[in-house]
Amino acid sequence: MVIYPLGIVGPWEIVIIALIVLLLFGGKKIPELMKGLGKGVKSFKEGLNEVEKDIKDVDSTLKDDKSGDKN
Repeated sequence: MVIYPLGIVGPWEIVIIALIVLLLFGGKKIPELMKGLGKGVKSFKEGLNEVEKDIKDVDSTLKDDKSGDKN
């Protein structure tokens, strides 16, 4: 018997959740839901990459300003 710590979903929990989703939304709606979820994840990743790029740009600008002040 495998005991999972709180917050970790085991294989049987995933099966139960999948069955509940199937019952609630039906087989025809699930591909549409997954497509929407995929688009949302893609959009989130693009936004995250954009923020990381902005932070790197600001960081490099600050480093350039500091090195220019010392000269």
